[in-house]
Amino acid sequence: MSRDTHALSLADRLAALWDHLGIEAAHVATQMPGSLAGFAAAHPGRIAGLLFHEPVGCEPAAFADVADRLTVLAGDGGTSSQIAAVIAAALPESRRRVLEGYAQPGWADHVRDRTDEVIAALKDLPGAASTRDRAPESGAHAGISYDMRGSGPALVLFPLFLAPTQWDAALPRLAAEFTVIRLGGAHLGGVALLEDRASSPSYRGMFTTLLDIIAPGPADQVLDVGTGSGALARIAARRAGHVTACDINPYMVREGADLAATAGLSDRITFREADAEHLPFADASFDHAYSVTVLEECDADRAIAELIRVVKPGGRVGVIVRAIDGRHVFSADLPDAIRTKVEVVPPMVSPGGVADASLYRRMRAAGLVDLVPGPAMPSFETGSSFWRFVVGRLEPRLSAGELEVFRAALAQAEAEGKLFVTFPHHGVVGTRPA
Repeated sequence: MSRDTHALSLADRLAALWDHLGIEAAHVATQMPGSLAGFAAAHPGRIAGLLFHEPVGCEPAAFADVADRLTVLAGDGGTSSQIAAVIAAALPESRRRVLEGYAQPGWADHVRDRTDEVIAALKDLPGAASTRDRAPESGAHAGISYDMRGSGPALVLFPLFLAPTQWDAALPRLAAEFTVIRLGGAHLGGVALLEDRASSPSYRGMFTTLLDIIAPGPADQVLDVGTGSGALARIAARRAGHVTACDINPYMVREGADLAATAGLSDRITFREADAEHLPFADASFDHAYSVTVLEECDADRAIAELIRVVKPGGRVGVIVRAIDGRHVFSADLPDAIRTKVEVVPPMVSPGGVADASLYRRMRAAGLVDLVPGPAMPSFETGSSFWRFVVGRLEPRLSAGELEVFRAALAQAEAEGKLFVTFPHHGVVGTRPA
């Protein structure tokens, strides 16, 4: 393309990719509707059939023109089920398919868990997609990476939120029916969400405060557990000697390594696939370690013990978690009845995880000393990926009438130039005794 791709909107990037691949219309599947909202609104005719699989957000108005081709596949419990109900009410022409007995968190391996139902839903999408018959191909265009295999109607798979194996469990069977095109890169899915979150000045401030307390030296070896896209590891790498960034999610490890290379930091960051509860490192391997918004999703006490184990005596361990015992604060003027509902933070906590003030007690009980607490309230402005994620998880709590009032209040606040939402966190740094 002749123009600067840095200035392109996500909708323009996707349209350019469709053109590059010679696709007039494709079936599309995503877990994060926000990634597709602009494209669906601007180019509805280029979406043959659409699947929202275990959606973690919703922007129904953007999909009005494809509602008759939309299928929502979600469990019968949990937040995705509530989101599916909101979509059904707003887009009555859409179809709902239920995963019975399923209510897993957003980071679960949804496709691996219910492979047969996912494939059946994709094969049942309405509309006529462009038929492709090309050799397997991988590449990137307009800032979006792609991997294409199979033959038949074009099926574009957007990255899932945080699923460790993404669409892998279904790929062989899908490639026998479709030309499967998997997308990736910094602009889509959970990677885009994590990159956007880290771009918030107050969120970066929360993390840099953690680093200030840890105080890594220019030659220190630092461990980042649950690095995700590596956005925070790239910040830490500019202050420490070297960062080992690990995550249980192989997709995130690959994407994080690519982003570090693009930033020119490959020599400062090493990416590893690793489980926070069973770190593959010897005792006292690192000068310091930290973990940000990970201990909600695992056995927190075991993960804390592992963080301490791999840090040298005298080294520091920092942890930040989301705070479900805090509350969101919207800058909009909301009625008390609505504010009470939307200011409650969605749990997003697995059994054994920690997302409350017990973090401080747990860190002390694990043997750390000289604890320095650092609770924080980073904020996110309207229009960002993280804003859409937060609001999309809160709207299902409201009735149709309340939702109308809520959205009107947000629009009014945005018109007045003051719209944002806070997201409370607990944070603490402790020292391993010498």
